[in-house]
Amino acid sequence: MSTISIIGSGGMAAAIGGLAAKAGHAVEVMSRDAAKARALAEQAGARATTGTFGAVPAGDIVILAVPYSAVLNVVKQYGDKLAGKLLVDITNPVAADLTSFVTPGDSSGAQEIARAAPADAVIVKAFNTLFSHVLAAGSFQGRSLDVFIAGDDARAKGMSRYSLRASDCARWISDCCPWRGRWNTSACCRWACSHTPSSTPTFQSGSAFPAELTRSTIFSSHLQGTAACAF
Repeated sequence: MSTISIIGSGGMAAAIGGLAAKAGHAVEVMSRDAAKARALAEQAGARATTGTFGAVPAGDIVILAVPYSAVLNVVKQYGDKLAGKLLVDITNPVAADLTSFVTPGDSSGAQEIARAAPADAVIVKAFNTLFSHVLAAGSFQGRSLDVFIAGDDARAKGMSRYSLRASDCARWISDCCPWRGRWNTSACCRWACSHTPSSTPTFQSGSAFPAELTRSTIFSSHLQGTAACAF
């Protein structure tokens, strides 16, 4: 089993830390708030410890469990201490009023993180379509969760799936969203919509969303416990 470092101490950090510990991995929690980090580590169990915020993470896999408004500064503060690490971006780069994206039109949150990170760090996108309480529960209305994952590096995606799985609570959906160039904010959502119960409005996976949804409001919809993609 491996060591997974989590930067952050909020709801998503707790949910992912709990899943990783349940899967038998060692978990390191790093936060500016040392008291919250200790509380989260205690909650995760005996295999969880705390690390010093800003120090070299113990894990080869590092979960960036902070809001997008903070993540670029965090990555820059860690700097070369993230060299060679697999960084899992769980953020949604949306404005505080949830009416727009805060990334340039030709970029994405993950791409901005990649620019801020050391050149040899590998970025994988995952978990940004799930609410923390749904992820922590491990299922929704008796059904396994779908976890979307995207990235350039097949090995890194495989490591993420292996290290963060816990029993059969999640089904990993890989490569539904392209990585190079502009992230496609509608691809995962089209897939998700076409696979939800009939009570949910259906958008076929080959169809196009209205242009005004593509980079403005699509992320604010909720699909049976899953938040729509906002890369």
